[in-house]
Amino acid sequence: MQGREAIQPSRLEALDDAQLVELARRGNGDAFRTLMQRNNRRLYRVARSVLADDSEAEDVVQEAYVRAFGSLGTFRGDSSLTTWLTRITLNEALGRLRQRRPTVDLTVLDAEAAGPANIIPFPTMQPGTDPERAAAQQQIRRLIEGAIDELPEAFRTVFVMRDIEEMSVEETADFLDIEPATVRTRLHRARRLLREALDQQLASTLTETFPFDGKRCTQTTDKVLARLQLSTPSKGR
Repeated sequence: MQGREAIQPSRLEALDDAQLVELARRGNGDAFRTLMQRNNRRLYRVARSVLADDSEAEDVVQEAYVRAFGSLGTFRGDSSLTTWLTRITLNEALGRLRQRRPTVDLTVLDAEAAGPANIIPFPTMQPGTDPERAAAQQQIRRLIEGAIDELPEAFRTVFVMRDIEEMSVEETADFLDIEPATVRTRLHRARRLLREALDQQLASTLTETFPFDGKRCTQTTDKVLARLQLSTPSKGR
């Protein structure tokens, strides 16, 4: 079957979404994989912005893919594939959120604001060449993610869509079925809450910045003494 013929990954990467969709409809697994790799990060971020839970967001993305690819024949291309997949993922995440707890009255929040093969890889920070730098980046990322998780769900979703995924105001409003002005208001509120949370968490660590102790301190001291041709007295003298 032509759709199942092996195609070099470099050739698949050169194809646009419409061509990949056609191959996927004909059962080409590599085309499915390429489409997922193109969309994994956005879908995961959107799902997580709603649910604030890593593993549940992964479950949502996988379920969204299963539903989408199971009905790929209904995709007409009226919107981009990414938009179609995002909407399916968002609906799945919101459905789970409604099952988890009662629906939040968003008008209250807005009023306040006016004041293996089947395993899908998800993004992680790439390890740096400097272990200390990589560890610091991981710590900063966890700090920011924790602050984002503390945002009210309505604000968190808008923040992720606008500031992390860089969707337009209009696109975000369309996905969430709200007015563009509401998107702007919620984003402003989310940024303010996030800044306040990070300020509080970082204030206690400022006095510990730029440490110069331990091995670094000892090495510098030894180098200076060596350049001055001085030595510390031996014990017992």
